[in-house]
Parts: sequence; C-alpha cells; structure tokens
Amino acid sequence: MRAASQGGILEGGNPSQYSASNPIILFIIQAGIILIFCRLLHYPLTLLRQPRVIAEVLGGILLGPSVMGRIPGFTHAIFPTPAMPGLSLVANLGLILFLFLVGLEVDLRYFVSNWKIAVSVGAAGMALPFGLGCAIAWGLYNDFRDEPGTVYIEFGTYMLFIAVAMSITAFPVLCRILTELKLLSTPVGVIVLSAGVGNDVVGWILLALCVALVNAGSGLTALWVLLTCLGYVLFLVFAVRPVFMWILRRTRSLQDGPSQSVIALTLLIALTSSFFTGVLGVHPIFGAFLAGLICPHEGGFAIKVTEKVEDLVGALFLPLYFALSGLSTNLGLLNNGITWAYVVGVIAIAFVSKFIGGMLAAKVNGLVWRESATIGVLMSCKGLVELIVLNIGLQAKILSTRTFTIFVVMALVTTFATTPLTAWLYPPWYQRKLEAWERGEIDWDTGAPIDDGASEADANSVRAQRHGDATIRSLVVYLRLDNMPTLLALVSLLGGKPSDTAEKKHPIREK
Repeated sequence: MRAASQGGILEGGNPSQYSASNPIILFIIQAGIILIFCRLLHYPLTLLRQPRVIAEVLGGILLGPSVMGRIPGFTHAIFPTPAMPGLSLVANLGLILFLFLVGLEVDLRYFVSNWKIAVSVGAAGMALPFGLGCAIAWGLYNDFRDEPGTVYIEFGTYMLFIAVAMSITAFPVLCRILTELKLLSTPVGVIVLSAGVGNDVVGWILLALCVALVNAGSGLTALWVLLTCLGYVLFLVFAVRPVFMWILRRTRSLQDGPSQSVIALTLLIALTSSFFTGVLGVHPIFGAFLAGLICPHEGGFAIKVTEKVEDLVGALFLPLYFALSGLSTNLGLLNNGITWAYVVGVIAIAFVSKFIGGMLAAKVNGLVWRESATIGVLMSCKGLVELIVLNIGLQAKILSTRTFTIFVVMALVTTFATTPLTAWLYPPWYQRKLEAWERGEIDWDTGAPIDDGASEADANSVRAQRHGDATIRSLVVYLRLDNMPTLLALVSLLGGKPSDTAEKKHPIREK
C-alpha cells in the first residue's frame, strides 16, 4: 500500500480536495471564504448601522444554494458533504462559547431591580406573539409537515416550537444596538434590558421543554428530563457556584482579575455543563448558558472573562455558525404564492405582536407614547438568538428547509428594521427635550426655556407638579463607578409618576 502523498501541491495535490485524514486544509479554505464574504458585506451594512449577524447570514445565503451554489461544481469543491461535519463541529463549539458569553451578559440584578416593569413588558412582549404563533403554527403544520427532511411529531410540540420562535427576543443583539445608539443609560435602555433578561430566560426554558419533548419517546420521559434539568440547575446554584466563588476569592480573581488558570477553569465549567445538558437530552447550549448565569459580576469578573474570550468567538466562531445557517437557507424554495403568504404572515406576526405587546405594557407603566413605541420596536428584535432556535429546529427535523427559510427571512427583516426605527422614534434631540421638560426647564409646547427671574418660581412649580412633595427617607452611598450610569438611570425610573393634578402634561400622554 502506498503512503499518502506528503508533497502537497508540489506533487500535484489538490488543496481543495477533502481528505478525512487531513481535513484542516479544506477547513481553512472554507473559513477564509466565509470570513471574507462576511467582512465585505459588513462594511456597507455598518453605514446603515446594522448588527454583524445580518452580514454573516447574508454571506451564508450567498455561498449557499440560493446564489453561489448555482455555479456548477462550487458546492462540491468548497462545501462537499463529507467536510460539513467538521465545519459544523467548530461552529457549534463557538455557539457553546457564545451562549456562555450570553449568560455572562445577563445580570439578573437588572431583572430584580426593575421586576415590575420588566415582568409586564416581558410578559406582554411574549404572550401576544406566543398566542399568534400558536395560531399560524396550525397552517404551517398542515402545509409543510410532510416535506423531506422532517420527522413526524405531535402538533402540540410543533406549535410550542413555532410559538417560542415567534416570541423570543435577541438579548445579545439588543445590548449591542443599545450601546451603538447610546441608550444603555436611558430609561428605555434599562427597561428593555430588564425585560430582555426575563424574556431570554423564559424563552430558553420553553425551548428546552420543546427539545426534550422532541428527543423523548413519551411525555413522561420529557417530564423526567425536565425534572433532572431542574435538579442540575439547583446543583449549579447551590453547589458549584459557592465552590467557584470560594476559588475566586482565594485566588483574588474578583479583585485583581482572572488569571489564565481561572479562565481555563471557567471554560471547563462551561464545557462540562454543556456536556451534562447534552447527555440529559437537552441541547448543550443550555448548559453553557447556565454556566454563564452562575458566574459572578462582582469586581467586574464577568466583564473581564468576556473581554478575554469574546473577540475570538465573535471574529471566528460565530461567522462560521451563522454562515452555516445561510448555507442551509434556500431562497429558491420560496416559489409559490402560499409560501410567500406565510413569509408575510410570519413577519407581520413576529413584528407587530411584539411591538404592540411591548408598547402597551410600557405605556401602562407610565412612559410616554414615543418611549413606549421604542421599547416595542426593540423587543421585536430577533437576530442571532432566533437563528440559533431555528437551527435547533432544523437539526431536530422539526422544521423543513422551506419552513426554515421562511423564518430566516423573518429574522433578517425584523433585525434589519430595529436600528433605523429606534433611531427614528427616539432620536437624541427628543431625549434631550424630554429630559429638559421633566426637569422643568422648558415649556413642552414651544420648547422655549423658562426665564430665570420670575420664571424660577414657574420652574419650581413645574418640578413640584412633576414630582410632588418628596422627602428624603434614606441615602445610599455607592462607591463603585463601573455601573454608575445604569444605576442612575434605575434611580430615575424609581422616582415616581407625575401628579395627577399637574397642569403641565406631556402632550402625548393626553392622547
């Protein structure tokens, strides 16, 4: 038997030919092409202030069967079927690390501090799209359940999955949009982050239930899977986290920052947690998310871990994962009127129901209409979390390729619309005007400042009408500056509502 050639291209070898014994060469070619496409698309999209996930999915669509796949021999040469498991393995490792980073970003203190408005906005933002998602699931189930690449499942499980896909919010994308638009310290930003935390956690729990129902042979087995997962969560919170905190204090990682050994231990916890949720019958990403949740935020530990891991995950692993989503998307399957009707219906339900639910809940909690509408738009953002959910459905054979494509188009449209609509509804000049009016410095109707002399009494009158007679009952001295902007925004939210007898009201409030 002749040994494999070691001379490479010098002996006439083809570097793009897949070899099971040496798959790294083709993987480098695949990763390089994906990264180049994503970066080239990302540059013009940044001019429209779009998140990077849009470019990554569009890059995958261009490289997939919709565009480049139509070139004879392209898919066979660059993305041959035997090479896809290796690419998928690396991409899914990146997904696990990304969900770990998402867990690190989720600070449950946001939710606890603003639990009333977070529960109302989050619940309304989930309930309405969840219900309408159940309704449209009936048509999707009857029209597309027998397509190739799917397995038979009960309608209840299918309905639950579609409803979760409709109602989930992309918390990581929200963080980046709020940061880019400089809204993190505004009341809108704090409320959206608080509601996004609860929405994210509930959405992942429901998705875990759906995956357990699909993987289990019976409902009783799914119940045991969920109970075991609940026990595992309690184990993480009451056993793993205290030991981890003790190690961090012992190594002074909370004060001085994590060392390389502590980073390795943290990643080992994330991977081990992913392993356990995977073998329990739930997707491994849930374990990584839980591992991120139990990491402390004291001393900026979560931020420092994120800074050490985020760039590699965001620059290399995530583009591969979302490009794979695009490679699995075939726009050519949207080839008849019924399918396009579902595309329009899914987009309308996903956006309008989220928008109305979040907006009305925010208005009930005392925000003006324009702020409430901004919250509704932000809560309708899907982004990468939606694509993760869809990929889980495709891998579990819940969704056919056609249904998967319908929902990918929905995710792209809703994510694309979020930033422009938010910038239009809540521009900086409106924020400044609203803040000045709330401080009693300007007249809302004319925008003219209140005079200094005799009008000082008018300004005090406006402030009194706005805030009432307030007395200081307690004083808190906060010595850390890293979270001060968000803390100040939270304090402003807790400042109370305008008096019902106030003569000067925001004109939008009167409608």
